[in-house]
Amino acid sequence: MTATGGDPSTFGDRVQQALDSFLDQQAARLAPLGPDAERLITEARTTVRGGKRFRASFCWWGHLAIAPAADEDALVRACAALELLHASALVHDDLMDASDTRRGRPATHRQLEAEHRAAGWTGDPEQYGAAAAILLGDMLLSWADELLRRCGLPLAQVAPALEVFDLCRSEVVAGQFLDVSVQARGRADVGTAMTVLRYKSAKYSIERPLHIGAALAGADAAALDALSAFGLPLGEAFQLRDDLLGVFGDPATTGKPAGDDLVEGKRTVLVALALDAAPPADAALLDRSLGTALSEADVDRLRGIIDASGARAQVEAVIEQLSDLAVAALDRATADPAAREALRALAAAATQRTV
Repeated sequence: MTATGGDPSTFGDRVQQALDSFLDQQAARLAPLGPDAERLITEARTTVRGGKRFRASFCWWGHLAIAPAADEDALVRACAALELLHASALVHDDLMDASDTRRGRPATHRQLEAEHRAAGWTGDPEQYGAAAAILLGDMLLSWADELLRRCGLPLAQVAPALEVFDLCRSEVVAGQFLDVSVQARGRADVGTAMTVLRYKSAKYSIERPLHIGAALAGADAAALDALSAFGLPLGEAFQLRDDLLGVFGDPATTGKPAGDDLVEGKRTVLVALALDAAPPADAALLDRSLGTALSEADVDRLRGIIDASGARAQVEAVIEQLSDLAVAALDRATADPAAREALRALAAAATQRTV
């Protein structure tokens, strides 16, 4: 186990340094555009600051599961590209969900909307914020590809990872569209909710980062399949935990308002299970309340319906089952022992978190 990989805080610092350095380069390139480009860069810096760095970590250990890192700095830059992809998804997701906050601060579209309003510019501040968030999300998505390609590893080594990255981005966008379509229809059974969960989050959060790291290490198809057996169920458990936090999480730790997923009308697996199991009157109340303005008392009532239906306990049980399935697959995999232990620790951190 290398010093970098053995100390998560050190690894997170190195990822942040790689992101800062990359954004410094972009700032210099965009400097001729003037202060507006500087504002865009400033918001980009904010979106990539902090976070748990799960995607970068799984990319790192996906590589080390297959082979040692010949160039650690280049590999860190490659891993950091996943954090740009994540930042892009968050910026777009917050806009689509009309979220006001992210990590305890205004969401990107709200921040830029407020800047428009404070400056007294003409036009609609909300439209400006939305347009700016779309453009920043697109820019971050483009930069993710650029950072991976220019990470410093030989192009022949990067090329297989880029193929995985192409697939990953397509899955994320299609999964996001499926999610908004499900919300627009106002209904989703458990199977549909699981499909949204898998493609919107589970794959790009864990399975594909593992694959990208492993592809950089020259992994063959069998090794990628072994990582999928670990990463996909773990990614599903990861998102199910996120769904629980979106309803039952403490705003002081999540950085989101209480019951935010209920206010946003998310048709998650948790909600689908509750709608199936709750008494008809309670299910009807939950169904018509999703996506509406809710008081704290309303949120508490809906939480009670979900809890009483058994859906919360059922999701907890599924998280445990999926986590066990993932760890069992990891134990079967032919992987570096140190990487296996690090991935086991990451699995626990991803599924047992409170934020």
